Formats: sequence, C-alpha cells, structure tokens
Amino acid sequence: MGIFNTIFGNSKEGSEKETKNNIQWIPLTSSSQLEEIKQFSIKASVFLFKHSTRCGISKVVIKQFENLFKEEHQNLKVYYLDLLNYRDISNEIAETFEVTHQSPQVIVVKNGFSVFNTSHNDITLIDLARFV
Repeated sequence: MGIFNTIFGNSKEGSEKETKNNIQWIPLTSSSQLEEIKQFSIKASVFLFKHSTRCGISKVVIKQFENLFKEEHQNLKVYYLDLLNYRDISNEIAETFEVTHQSPQVIVVKNGFSVFNTSHNDITLIDLARFV
C-alpha cells in the first residue's frame, strides 16, 4: 500500500493508524467501480472520499475524517479517490451522483444515489452513526 503510506505516514506508523481508526480505505481507481458502489449501496451506505494530495486542507481533513471512525463504524465502506491521478473518475462521480466537484469532498451513496455530500472542514462534522 505504498500510496497510502505516502499519504498517511510511513509504513509502520500508517499501519497502526489505519487499524487504530477502524477505517479500511478502498482505492477508487476505475470508473467501473462506480457501478459496484451503486450496487453495494442498496444494502448499505457507501462513502467516497475525494482527496488532493497536494492540498494542505485536504491533508488535514483526511486525518480528521479518519479520527471519526470508531469500532462501530469499521464495517462502513469507504472509497478513496486520488484526485490528481484520477480526475476523470472525479468528473464521472460528479455526473453520476449529481454533485458539484469539490476537494476534499465526501459523498455518501445509498440506493444508488448521493444522499449526502460535504466538503472541506465540514467533513470533520459528519455524524457517521446516521449512515450505519
């Protein structure tokens, strides 16, 4: 998970942080995954986290977002989109789920539709319990 180590810290530190925060990032690297997300969202809420690795605000917000995850949230599906490498997928997300592109941004998909989205520091105020 080299990319995640770069984003979240060195390999030893990053592994501890991922486990400690009860978040299992799923890399979003293909537009075909959007259909999978829609299908899974019929059973449970799915989170999409759009992140810019060059943005200071995004770096701070992703750490704070991780800290929201407690043990009871460990089964939530959370997809991670690297905007710099996959901007075309971000554009497709905006079109598919009818949301305006922002960065950083969290979009919650339920029953194939965006039911919630927020960006920047408002991400740190999400009440995850309402999506469990």
